[in-house]
Amino acid sequence: MATAVVRSNILPVILVVNHESTRLNQLASAIPGDSYCVETATSVSDALERLQRCPLPNLVLMNVAMPGGDGFEGLRNARQLYPDLKVVATGKVDDTRTATQAVRLGALDYLPEPFAVTELESLLQQYVMAVPAPAEVVGPVDSRPSIIDLPEDKAFVCGSSPMRHLYEQAALIAKFDMPVLMLGETGTGKEVLSLLIHHLSPRSKAPFLKVNCAAVPADLLESELFGYEAGAFTGATKAKPGKFELCEQGTILLDEVGEMPPPLQAKLLHFLQDHRFSRLGSRTNTKADVRVLAATNVDIEQAIASKALREDLYYRLSGFTMYIPPLRERKKEIPLLLEHFMQRNAAQFSSPIRSFSPRLLQGCLSYSWPGNLRQLENFVRRYLILGDEQLAISELQNNSRSNGDMRTPLAAAADVADLSGLKSLARSVKSEAEAAAIAHALEQTNWHRQKAATLLRISYKALLYKIKQYNLHPPDTD
Repeated sequence: MATAVVRSNILPVILVVNHESTRLNQLASAIPGDSYCVETATSVSDALERLQRCPLPNLVLMNVAMPGGDGFEGLRNARQLYPDLKVVATGKVDDTRTATQAVRLGALDYLPEPFAVTELESLLQQYVMAVPAPAEVVGPVDSRPSIIDLPEDKAFVCGSSPMRHLYEQAALIAKFDMPVLMLGETGTGKEVLSLLIHHLSPRSKAPFLKVNCAAVPADLLESELFGYEAGAFTGATKAKPGKFELCEQGTILLDEVGEMPPPLQAKLLHFLQDHRFSRLGSRTNTKADVRVLAATNVDIEQAIASKALREDLYYRLSGFTMYIPPLRERKKEIPLLLEHFMQRNAAQFSSPIRSFSPRLLQGCLSYSWPGNLRQLENFVRRYLILGDEQLAISELQNNSRSNGDMRTPLAAAADVADLSGLKSLARSVKSEAEAAAIAHALEQTNWHRQKAATLLRISYKALLYKIKQYNLHPPDTD
């Protein structure tokens, strides 16, 4: 049965859920009673019963390692019933699999047991908003979006619910030394997300390197990654270390990993297994302590089926998978991004900052931005340099219609540059059409996924993957 220790009707409420009474009491007693109202529950059913009563707790500390998977089931049910509920998972220390699964189910963070009091205090400060004293005027909760500055003059913008969730996932997964696969359309910010993970990780003081597997010729990519010895090939007059050696104790991003030649994928797979490799022309193995992040915009299922991507490499890279939604699905961020790109480019070009009129802002909000953040920044840069608001508005009007996209041939050609080539442009158009077809089938079947899969003539498993990939939701959810 759920119990409550009532301190004050204005204190934030923390619900602690654990089937072990000793750990339950340890965690509950470590929470300052003069700052929080602590409630406890010894089972998932008691916790869900408590959640039905108002008000909802400000934070739930739920043990997901309860017998029979009850903790995971409780986390899943709580997040489905109360999407705004903040849940931090608790469990055994260094249990990477449990922590990863908890984040996938919607946990904001993971508190290992036994825990340090400082870790608990940090979590409470991070996820529980302080309640003003009674004498103060209580206004609306400050929900302004934020910008996280990163090295290399980059920033992670989390001005929408999906991006805030991505930030929370990144902050948690950064602590665990495992590969992460980032999926999303071209220009959505996969490189920035990988830099954020590195910045938040224990490796942040070491190098962060990026290799674009699509930009480097196939016959040079192996030497770029693994290096070579003198005499390994014509022109190799002296030995050269590869990116994995140069990135010792740091993080490497393999961008467009889906474009890596299959023979080289086998060598990468071996490296991921034991972190050992050999330079071209060498008979000895070298070990490198490097965390590998990977990013791609290819259709994973199709790439595996066509043998363009090794299935075993995919499973090795996707220790944790993160999907970045396109800009058209997080338009709340556009005003913030416009200001951010304007300030950054104005400083770069030593130009005065230009403002965005309501009419220009509305044009930006109405456009679908097929090139995502990259295209948006290019638009801001052109507006900054040319200084012609009417020209900028005309460009948007010619390229958009209500919620759709009717680009002129000239604008489409310009977007090819934003999308890094014709191949990327074709993929973007294909993805939009595929997402629209899946959404239409789901609407026709009232979101009956099995029927929708039959209608689309694809497997049920493939449909679930596509729903996640395109971040599709029923009409009554955010």
